[in-house]
Amino acid sequence: MNANKINSLGAYLSDNFGQSSNRAGVFIVPKDLNRPRVRTVKSGLFSFADKYRGKYDSSITVAQKYYRSVSGYNDELLWAAAWLYQATNSQYYLDYLGNNGDSMGGTGWGMTEFGWDVKYAGVQTLVAKFLMQGKARHHAPVFEKYQQKAEYFMCSCLGKGARNVQKTPGGLIFRQRWNNMQFVTSASFLATVYSDYLVSAGRNLNCAAGKVAPSQLLAFAKSQVDYILGDNPRATSYMVGYGNNYPRQVHHRGSSIVSYKVDPTFVTCRGGYATWFSRKGSDPNLLTGAIVGGPDAYDNFADERDNYEQTEPATYNNAPLLGLLARLSGGHGGYNQLLPVVVPAPVEKKPAPQPKISPAPQPKITPAPASTSAPIAIVQKTTASWISKGKTYYRYSTILTNKSVKELKDIKLSISKLYGPLWGLTKSGNSYAFPSWITSLPAGKSLEFVYIHSASAADVSVSSYTLA
Repeated sequence: MNANKINSLGAYLSDNFGQSSNRAGVFIVPKDLNRPRVRTVKSGLFSFADKYRGKYDSSITVAQKYYRSVSGYNDELLWAAAWLYQATNSQYYLDYLGNNGDSMGGTGWGMTEFGWDVKYAGVQTLVAKFLMQGKARHHAPVFEKYQQKAEYFMCSCLGKGARNVQKTPGGLIFRQRWNNMQFVTSASFLATVYSDYLVSAGRNLNCAAGKVAPSQLLAFAKSQVDYILGDNPRATSYMVGYGNNYPRQVHHRGSSIVSYKVDPTFVTCRGGYATWFSRKGSDPNLLTGAIVGGPDAYDNFADERDNYEQTEPATYNNAPLLGLLARLSGGHGGYNQLLPVVVPAPVEKKPAPQPKISPAPQPKITPAPASTSAPIAIVQKTTASWISKGKTYYRYSTILTNKSVKELKDIKLSISKLYGPLWGLTKSGNSYAFPSWITSLPAGKSLEFVYIHSASAADVSVSSYTLA
């Protein structure tokens, strides 16, 4: 391989390895991240990218028209090092972050955006986590500067910083006309993560306007999600297929062409554009769940297929939203993001699960109170199990279904023999009720809640409910 090719590949890797490292850090389970082969490959890629530095679009020049690297490669290298430390706990990557934080901009750039190109805010947030975990060691003074910049970003989102993000009159973060929603979902995701970091560390956010409770970050993120899903001046949902008023002319070739199941006639590339993409009707193929680019700086939106700045969907719009919705679904119960969840030991003595026996407890059905119509069904099943410090933990998924023909309201659940954290319900005294984001369950619909503990399934029963 000649020098030019090496430099081209090095440029590509240095500018993009951080993205792949982030995906791996988020979506590969810890046991996969710690496999020797995975560690070796990722470490080799990082070393290669760090040695042959350069911007990928200096080699792949056509990309400059669409995905130009404005921030360069320093943020990606720091981003990759942070995730590789998270995955491997290797001192090498911790030292890399400490030794290069100042020279590569990690401690210097105060950001008001976070996205696929400019990743400094993400780096600063993750390094702040390492600091609050007590892992910084002699790099603590440098990591404190990372954290100061992470909080600069968080405060800017809340409108309490020295320099704040722009927002539309309706309250949506606004960065640019073309696909602005990517910045909304990314910033909101980061805010939920940092909120949990602060709660875990027992800290408040330090802003120019004063100290701010972590709950305000979570509330901010929820406000952005609410806007996306229709709570905005136009009453428009920017998630395709959600609500009654959502984009019907998405800038997406597959969505604009009739389904093969409806019309199997062959569609040429030119025909797909001339016949289908250019038509003014609603999409024949609904791109359900896609988040489009969104409104302009004044909450205006034109639902037109050729209006690519506003109607184009993108994976980097949806990806952060998945994590964001998952976190918001847990309510305000509190998540310890700094240390492993400490699950309290059972109060009553139970036979210890055998650590090497793989079969999990059998699915258990807890019937509703005696009723001839049995309007409520509860089904529990084990969805995961793992061993930690010699003890086996189980994750249980519980599905509650309204089997009646009426709407289920005001439900109260009694849950006993529960020895760990639970997500997806709201605790009300000694009972559990619907989560905060729903008030009723329509006929035939179900809701799910989950819990983790080191025992067999908890006893779940219905104490009271109303059918209306």
